[in-house]
Amino acid sequence: MKLTVQDLYDLYGNSLEFETTKSQAGMDHPIKVAHVQRPGLSLAGYCMRKKDNRILIFGRMELSYLRDLNPKVRENRLRQVITSSNPAVIVSRGLTPPRDLVKHCQQVGIPLFRTPLQSMALMSKLTVILSDAFSPIESVHGTLIEAYGIGVLIRGDSSVGKSEAALGLIERGHRLISDDVVLLKGKEERRLIGSGPNLNKHLLELRGIGIVNVAHLFGAVSVRGEVPVDMVIHLEDWDETHYYDRVGLEERFTEFLGIKVPLYLNPVKPGRDIVLLIETTILNHRLKEMGYHSAKEFNQKLLEEIARKRHVGR
Repeated sequence: MKLTVQDLYDLYGNSLEFETTKSQAGMDHPIKVAHVQRPGLSLAGYCMRKKDNRILIFGRMELSYLRDLNPKVRENRLRQVITSSNPAVIVSRGLTPPRDLVKHCQQVGIPLFRTPLQSMALMSKLTVILSDAFSPIESVHGTLIEAYGIGVLIRGDSSVGKSEAALGLIERGHRLISDDVVLLKGKEERRLIGSGPNLNKHLLELRGIGIVNVAHLFGAVSVRGEVPVDMVIHLEDWDETHYYDRVGLEERFTEFLGIKVPLYLNPVKPGRDIVLLIETTILNHRLKEMGYHSAKEFNQKLLEEIARKRHVGR
């Protein structure tokens, strides 16, 4: 995602409580990395490990240190620490930026803001915002719902019944995140966050009926903006020639943005209650996450019984 300082100010300026200063040049500077930094040792003259391209935060300690410096030393340190590669400088705690700091930001052509937020709170908020903005995104075809607190991506060939299954789940009290197009965003914690584009927000396409607004039909409780994707259920037409696992020992995974997600196959044919099967698959997945694996327990009991009979038969 391409993000400029102007975008940061327009989108998040209110939540970050930004106040503009006299130095507002360079609002079109791109933000290239999802990191913010306090000058730290760089102000003391140690710039060997200084990172460029980062938003810099000046708090009470940094400003106090600057004021105690000789004017010429202060000017030299600011020149070393703040360059045109830095997207912006932010002064925290609502402190008044020193004139030398304002002047230097004007000279190198980067914007200077201030905010009443404390330095640590500001860094935390900015890190979350930038991490989200720089997260990789993949668009996939499917329907994303939340059931029993689990984010479930329902996939399958066109007209297999993904939207109809989602409608049945919504009618049973579960929630829709997105239909048809699902946006997957990879987080640093090795997890996926699923959401939908604004164009089809809260909309569900049903063949023979058309597009319906789930929030209007079932209420605001039936929809949600985004959810972590915990599992994928693949719907496919029943194939008599295909062998389907009847025990559940086989574990499958699929991958998005380099992140593995458990995959379950649910064959569809007339007479099967696919909504009930999806709910059962989700509940069984939850049990596995809690350490209860029914198929493995059954297999262990079966092996023990076989071993017992062999021992008795000797």
